[in-house]
Amino acid sequence: MSPLLNNILFENVSFSSEDFTRHYHDTYTVGLTYKGVLKSYNANQSYDSYEYSIRVNNPGEVHAGKSKDWSHVNFYPTVEMMSNLYEQIFSVKKIPYFQRHIVDNKILFMKLHNFFDAYFKKDDDMLIESNLIDALSNLILTSTIYTKDHKQIFEDNRIVKNTYEFIKDSIDTNFTLDSLASNVNLSKYHFLRLFKKEFGLTPHAFIVNERLNRANKLIQKGLPISEASLQVGFNDQSHFSRNFKKYFGYTPSYLQKNSNIILKD
Repeated sequence: MSPLLNNILFENVSFSSEDFTRHYHDTYTVGLTYKGVLKSYNANQSYDSYEYSIRVNNPGEVHAGKSKDWSHVNFYPTVEMMSNLYEQIFSVKKIPYFQRHIVDNKILFMKLHNFFDAYFKKDDDMLIESNLIDALSNLILTSTIYTKDHKQIFEDNRIVKNTYEFIKDSIDTNFTLDSLASNVNLSKYHFLRLFKKEFGLTPHAFIVNERLNRANKLIQKGLPISEASLQVGFNDQSHFSRNFKKYFGYTPSYLQKNSNIILKD
């Protein structure tokens, strides 16, 4: 497999009818809907992901959804991948942000379809990588609405940035509201109010989400589920599995059984 796609999560799910709780990813989400529908909620707006539509989430965007007989493919390109490609196009390293959660662009749909098709068929690495660059460069050129300086994600929000770094540096810690509020020199009341207002999640939901994202990556790398859950601060295996499915729509065991994940319900 092309080094460009090392540690990149892929999903190929048929006929899902799951509800997805409010969550975020520290990567982009780029996906195609082939059948069924996903009613998703992003930035306090509702979107229907219908057949042959493209779905895009920027890193850090909080979203949720309800699916019905939903067949789709996703992958999660990293900030580094997208900023590197942006630099190749424009000769300056920036993080692109995209305007619409649902993109209606037939040319881009086919470019992404060709990429996913080549990837899941395990075609030649050069073909897969060429299709990837063709699709993502088209997305950047047609749908970017603004950019941030590289590594500036969360920089525009001190509370979110400092809390994110605090949690990330000690993910297995039993955090308290006192410790989180003190870390940014706020009262618990003001910390809760401002954090929820600015980020769209409570601190507790943020911590659970970050732990699940970290566990997801560890399981992809081959770590046993029980060990991954313990490393990120879950002591109860069933609690971990329930939360994992609620956030990602599939169980940790599905992820473990499928290499770079190809899921079929």
